[in-house]
Amino acid sequence: MLKTLILSIGIFSCLTLAAQQKEKKTLFIIVDGIPADVIEKQPTPNMRRIAGKDGYTRAYVGGEKGGYSQTPTISAVGYNSLLTGTWVNKHNVWDNDIAAQNYNYWSIFRFFKLAYPQKKTAIFSTWLDNRTKLVGDDLPQTGHLHIDHHVDGLELDTTRFPHDKDSWYIHLIDEEVATKAAGYLRTDAPDLTWVYLEYTDDMGHRYGDSERMYAAIKMMDDQVGRIWDALEYRRKNFGEDWLIFITTDHGRDAASGHNHGGQSDRERTTWMVTNAQQLNPYFKNAQPGIVDILPTIARFMKIPIPLENARELEGAALTGKISLTQPTAQLENETVKLTWKAQEKKGTVKIWATTTNNFKTGGQDTYKLIGEAPLQQQQAVVNVKDIPSGFYKIVLEGPDNMMNRWVGKLPE
Repeated sequence: MLKTLILSIGIFSCLTLAAQQKEKKTLFIIVDGIPADVIEKQPTPNMRRIAGKDGYTRAYVGGEKGGYSQTPTISAVGYNSLLTGTWVNKHNVWDNDIAAQNYNYWSIFRFFKLAYPQKKTAIFSTWLDNRTKLVGDDLPQTGHLHIDHHVDGLELDTTRFPHDKDSWYIHLIDEEVATKAAGYLRTDAPDLTWVYLEYTDDMGHRYGDSERMYAAIKMMDDQVGRIWDALEYRRKNFGEDWLIFITTDHGRDAASGHNHGGQSDRERTTWMVTNAQQLNPYFKNAQPGIVDILPTIARFMKIPIPLENARELEGAALTGKISLTQPTAQLENETVKLTWKAQEKKGTVKIWATTTNNFKTGGQDTYKLIGEAPLQQQQAVVNVKDIPSGFYKIVLEGPDNMMNRWVGKLPE
């Protein structure tokens, strides 16, 4: 009896240890240019089975409307806000030309490779610039970050994919990208993967809110379903723990659905689908931003973010405990008035400030602790007369996360 009990305990301990040691892997998918009101009306059975009961929310892009972080609702701009967890005032990708990206604001791939250089990354994309410019594969500006596997640049192969006026070739490339992604995920299971699909945006530009756009969404959902099946195969046969996020980079104009780039509610309002566990009230009850995906992936994958980088991130994790969100700051003479939304009942907020923005050019900023306040107070007024300046970067540090604001006259 005792021997049986010891054996049972041993088996249970091994199973518990195996459960604790499940290998964590993440996939995020950007499907281009689908407003929230459209995705909500279309039959998307594959994304609905991924989301389950709780894994869908409306989200937003575009930074703070009318504020210093206001960000164009343009494709590459949105992708880079996800990749870096920052808005355009930091990452400096203002349009699809990607002319002067600031690589001092790291991508999730760079953080991941710094923490786990032996683990594998992959990108499957209908647009080559996603890897070569935004992620910066093998660029000196990214420390020669290396993406281990990629399928992209097919839009340049006009022999296999001859360009037609109706952009059907983009659908065919999406099909190839999705098929290659599903196959490679099933066989090789890279640790961090990005898939990008474009055809929905092309149909939006050509046909606006139309049956052609809705048909493109059905095609996209089918492609996502094949990719999800590969993750389910890995989970069931290899015991891996997979996180998936699916989102879009912008909405569309309200008049016709043909255009985007502005700050209308419909252009800014997006959505997220995820299978993430322990989704917090910020995900469920607020309207999170595309910048919140990076810290969520980092938390799930246990990617440590260096302090100087963490102080620059705009987002908060959508899973587990977080302390505060939605900070504001107002400079009045020698004081800064701060507010935030408390996400927990207990804890203290430490208030840090610097008068420089050296991080932007690869330098360091020296922060000074200028005050503390109870988290539940949700506001504070701090005196800055000892560090006089026309500009401050403020960091609000709670027990479980930090948020930042700029205030004053922004430096050139």
